[in-house]
Amino acid sequence: MVDTILLCFGTRPEWLKIKPLIKLMDKSHYQLLFTGQHIDLLKDIKVDYKIEIPDSNSRLDSIISACMLQFPEGKFNSILVQGDTASAFACGLAAFNRQIKIYYLEAGLRSYNMQHPYPEEAYRQMIARIADVNLCPTKESSQNLKNELVHGETHIVGNTVLDNLLSYKNKCEYTNKILITLHRRENHHWIDQWFNNLNQLAKDNPELEFILPIHPNPNVQKYKHLLTNINVIDPLSHPKLLEILVKCKFVISDSGGLQEEGSFFNKKVIVCRKTTERPEAIHTGHLHICSSPDKLKKLFDKINKDPYINEKCPYGDGHSSELVYKIFKK
Repeated sequence: MVDTILLCFGTRPEWLKIKPLIKLMDKSHYQLLFTGQHIDLLKDIKVDYKIEIPDSNSRLDSIISACMLQFPEGKFNSILVQGDTASAFACGLAAFNRQIKIYYLEAGLRSYNMQHPYPEEAYRQMIARIADVNLCPTKESSQNLKNELVHGETHIVGNTVLDNLLSYKNKCEYTNKILITLHRRENHHWIDQWFNNLNQLAKDNPELEFILPIHPNPNVQKYKHLLTNINVIDPLSHPKLLEILVKCKFVISDSGGLQEEGSFFNKKVIVCRKTTERPEAIHTGHLHICSSPDKLKKLFDKINKDPYINEKCPYGDGHSSELVYKIFKK
């Protein structure tokens, strides 16, 4: 017997993680709560409940208060939250206050640095504390929760976002394209330095095509003019991004999702952050930390000379949603 589960999502990455699950589940076994961040998603998705986020001086406060105060009273006896967003934390806390069972997908990722990534690291730790069932992507993430003595069940299932990638696996090749994404909050204060260094790399390597889908955040957009030698394009749908990812030589990014997706396709990723909550792929050689813009050129030259890798992806084989659904049924 499957619980009736309220599946919570509000961003595109969150939707991609629950999409493979929904394909396996009968509609009578789940309801959808949209938490209001990426409203363009609703053009294609019909939801049961919708949170309205008011404008305020603090976006994070608005998201958390809206999710807490507008949490639905519906015909469900458990919820699933995922990842590290403010809305995932708020919906989890709202369920906890109502003594509703909490499934937490992508549990146990840790950097143990509250500023990197900020505020996501704190949200992850708090959600795991109140979850009844923690669904971890890797053995290491599961061990993190055991070390923290969380009270809920812990299962290793991989990451469901990779289940969307199976049809692209046989399309992989290494071409002259370099895929770049930069948008995270902790990089905003020196995004101009990242862009200047990236643009210089493009000047120094004219045989390569540097492609950067520009993030809509104003803190990123205001420095777009620095990217004179880079192919700056509008934000891409996930399928369009995957078309570039499977063809690129390697990736430069501060994205969490691309760290996993790049590893799945055996693409090396230069991670433009001081640390990562996905250390498993550092051990396999997929991820390479670049902690500051001034270190980018040396690391770029190294990866450019040897971009090839053929190692097992530590985050799953593309069948994680099947494991999660078995846990729902149990």
